Amino acid sequence: MTNNMAIKLKSDSQIAALREANRLVAECFVLLEKEIKPGARLSDLDDMVTDFITGRGAEPLYKGYRGNPPTQPPFPGTICASVNEEICHGLPDRRRLHEGDIIGVDIGVRLDGWCGDACVTYPVGNVAPRVQRLLDVTRECLYLGIEAAQPGARIGNIGAAIQAHAEAHGYSVVREWGGHGVGRSLHEPPSVSHLGPAGRGIRLRPGMVFTIEPMINVGGPEWEILEDGWTVVTKDRTLSAQFEHTIAITRDGPEILSRL
Repeated sequence: MTNNMAIKLKSDSQIAALREANRLVAECFVLLEKEIKPGARLSDLDDMVTDFITGRGAEPLYKGYRGNPPTQPPFPGTICASVNEEICHGLPDRRRLHEGDIIGVDIGVRLDGWCGDACVTYPVGNVAPRVQRLLDVTRECLYLGIEAAQPGARIGNIGAAIQAHAEAHGYSVVREWGGHGVGRSLHEPPSVSHLGPAGRGIRLRPGMVFTIEPMINVGGPEWEILEDGWTVVTKDRTLSAQFEHTIAITRDGPEILSRL
């Protein structure tokens, strides 16, 4: 578990800069919302977001990103576009969306040296009630996790709130992929698990900035990576959804930076 000494607490002015970067991410989602529909091509969505980000003088964070291990191929797009059973890191290739699909879009930017990061899972056209229920519960998991991120609380409270809500609805929580600190780098300490138990881990302090990004599966929590080296899918090929915000811990509680 990451300790407090490794975590870079942000000043009010630094949080203000992070707020601007994350506001730009939120504006990308406003732009995308009307474009997510049957027939939309993933690469076209990617191009649109790329143009919007660069037009605002910012840098797409994911394009060319190399993960771990270093032999992993560079990520080819500006957005991660994860469709149906894809948990995260889906490629924005030339596939088209179909009625009833869901698509998780994850966007990262760097604006004036500071990073923004968020994800929204959209329904494509009309989706089945069981699919909408997955989206609703996953979004609720995110906000319950945020509500648990109170100054002085243990970081494990976040994952405990998420896990309890997901499992109460019969879903599973992806275990190995979690949230992370955000600052001048996309990935900083602390690591944020989406599992309990509560009352464990570091204490949350004003000035911490990190993402909460639960990935919730209809089936089991197991996953695998496709041959492209990036796309993470559910091992049982059931649906998965994800919602993510970047938050700052303040004296008054958590502040969501990545919404308008």
